[in-house]
Amino acid sequence: MTQITNLEQLQNSINSGKPTLVYFSGENCSVCKVLKPKIKQEIKKTFPKFELFEVQTDLNKELTAHFMIFSIPATLIFFDSKEFKRFGRNMSVSLFIEELKRPYYLMSE
Repeated sequence: MTQITNLEQLQNSINSGKPTLVYFSGENCSVCKVLKPKIKQEIKKTFPKFELFEVQTDLNKELTAHFMIFSIPATLIFFDSKEFKRFGRNMSVSLFIEELKRPYYLMSE
């Protein structure tokens, strides 16, 4: 996952129209550290066209506020430059992958 530190860089990637995943995490968040490699592995395996980004909420408060993130970890999914879905703290990786399959394949055809 690419670390993002400014809004312009992230907006450019989202506006490219490619499927984009933004993972918001924190330095002292144990759930964030456990969930991140699982999400990264499954996305790379199942959805190779996704661009993956990570925002450290404790270091990038402006980005966190801009996307209205109130708890971590949070995962935002963008298709065709629009926010498709937000996933919060308690999420099943297998259900997460299943929920993305249909829109991903429709947008990637």
